[in-house]
Amino acid sequence: MSVEVTEDAALGGRLRLRQPKRGHRVGHDAILLAAACPARAGERAVDLGAGVGAAGLALALRVEGTEVVLVEVDAGPESVAHVLMNPPFNDPARQRVSPDGRRRLAHAGSGSTLPVWIKTAARLLRPRGTLTLIWRADGLADVLQALAPTFGGATVLPVHPREEEAAIRVLVRATKASRAPLALLPGFVLNDRSGRPTAQAESVLRDGAALPLSEI
Repeated sequence: MSVEVTEDAALGGRLRLRQPKRGHRVGHDAILLAAACPARAGERAVDLGAGVGAAGLALALRVEGTEVVLVEVDAGPESVAHVLMNPPFNDPARQRVSPDGRRRLAHAGSGSTLPVWIKTAARLLRPRGTLTLIWRADGLADVLQALAPTFGGATVLPVHPREEEAAIRVLVRATKASRAPLALLPGFVLNDRSGRPTAQAESVLRDGAALPLSEI
């Protein structure tokens, strides 16, 4: 069922919000809350129970350079249509990891990392919802194994650094509760033989074009 929405101005028209016509609507409280938050540029703030995100967006507008994360209180089990994730996929037993703790946490994970992330995605996704992730190409078998209990219809797009070179990454899209077979798409090539970005890479990375993987 479609929800009727309105587009409303806040902060003198500098912030425009699309919100449901019925139910809770943004009022002065959200703007006051943003004005009271002592955030500074470079800091991260979480708008918990964000709704349409008025408080967080107003804060981001007020304090340039603030990173604002919007989290809705009702984002519970089976509540979302799509999950995108880039889990830490470097194996610390096989690859060098950064001495920087935060960088290491973002890049390296144990053998249980991928299954845990996929289980979390499965909990959040509604039936027929999609999970899209990126992983090392040499770990594709691990991805498919972790997906198998809950997901099907996996579509794989290999990512090649140059023409005629082996893939270094795989983009994988899978559907919760699907029984469709595996599909392997033609590879996506980042650079041509001379090292220049391919036209396809330019269209996606610079112009924001969609990948075939985004089509269902």
